[in-house]
Amino acid sequence: MGPTDEFELEGRRRGYRRIAGLDEAGRGPLAGPVVAAAVILPTRCRLAGIDDSKQISESERARLYEVIVRRARAVAVGVATEQEIDRVNILEATRLAMRRALASLTLPADYLLIDAVTLSQLAIPSRSIIKGDMLSISIAAASIVAKVTRDRMMVRYHHAYPDYNFLSHKGYGTEEHLQRLAQHGPCAIHRRTFAPVAQILRGSSDAGGPSRMPPLANLHG
Repeated sequence: MGPTDEFELEGRRRGYRRIAGLDEAGRGPLAGPVVAAAVILPTRCRLAGIDDSKQISESERARLYEVIVRRARAVAVGVATEQEIDRVNILEATRLAMRRALASLTLPADYLLIDAVTLSQLAIPSRSIIKGDMLSISIAAASIVAKVTRDRMMVRYHHAYPDYNFLSHKGYGTEEHLQRLAQHGPCAIHRRTFAPVAQILRGSSDAGGPSRMPPLANLHG
């Protein structure tokens, strides 16, 4: 059936009017940032074709992204870099990106619907929903915005580091990515604490050779 506005309507019955869906993209990849998005939709917003971003094609995500940005009351994105992921771990980096997305909303939310993750010490109430991107229209919208935003960042990284073909796999641990990682060694946007990258770095260190670390371009903006 796809996501509905059941959770949003429940929040409105409790008196909330600026209900933000919050989701992320990029927890699993071996390279690149994790990106979170916050989306506040109007009451009883209908978005034909909307679903969890992983369930729809790239072209459909791009189309829905434009629809969401046009129809939403507010949309914001937050990013946590691969260096921050390595420093604090992927879950805490995801929370950091989510907090940055919330802080960037031009219309402050008064209630949050979050996909699976919990955020502590919030100034407003929140509800964490398991598989929320499949159940809540606001979370599904945030999922699409986060995914499209991150994919576009990875396209830019592809041009900076073409040896890894980020255009194809967007940093996920596909067979092709693992082969290119083994061939070229990690680049500056690889997550050094993630096992396949860490193993190559350990092997390079044991062999006495340097890992390949090109200068990091300013591509997070």
